[in-house]
Amino acid sequence: MSKKRKRAEVKGTDTSHDKLAAKKAAVLGTDKKKRHLPFVIAAICIVVAAGAGAYYVLYGPDVSGSKQVSLSQSIAPTATIIKYPTSLFLDGVAKHFSYDHGDLTIKYFVLRSSDGVIRAAFDACDVCWPAGKGYYQDGDYMVRRNCGRRFASVMVNEVKGGCNPAPLNRKVEDDEVVIQVADIIAGKQYFDFSKRS
Repeated sequence: MSKKRKRAEVKGTDTSHDKLAAKKAAVLGTDKKKRHLPFVIAAICIVVAAGAGAYYVLYGPDVSGSKQVSLSQSIAPTATIIKYPTSLFLDGVAKHFSYDHGDLTIKYFVLRSSDGVIRAAFDACDVCWPAGKGYYQDGDYMVRRNCGRRFASVMVNEVKGGCNPAPLNRKVEDDEVVIQVADIIAGKQYFDFSKRS
């Protein structure tokens, strides 16, 4: 047999051996190029899941299942007082309101607590206000969205400081809840997010 023919047969054997090794690697999943693919896919899935989880925790629905009741009304720019009928709060559900003052939107809520008193507070506190998340109601409690702290309805407008809802002055006169616009504007520091540190 000539040397050229032996080399060709050896090359042919090497080629068929290479093909056989490639098939075996593909079946067993030991192909070097494809070996890292499951890890890459797993890493991408973990990053996406972590991002979705973080978004849900920060911006998802309330875990309490409660619905926030927000009411809007037209307030004349020259108004000095805002009045709400007391009947609006008889159900004990906190009603959220907002007042536009220049480029700020000041948010507050009014509720009838479990002791029958109508109370009002800003939708912010001294500690967590920079987060701008406010409160939601869970039964007889107002819950801080940012930190999860819970405050009994009877303590709203009674206790101030920390994560307690910042009190908002109000009066009940002739079956109406009366709030001075000046008192609402006094809480603007809780909603000026340009001052976040």
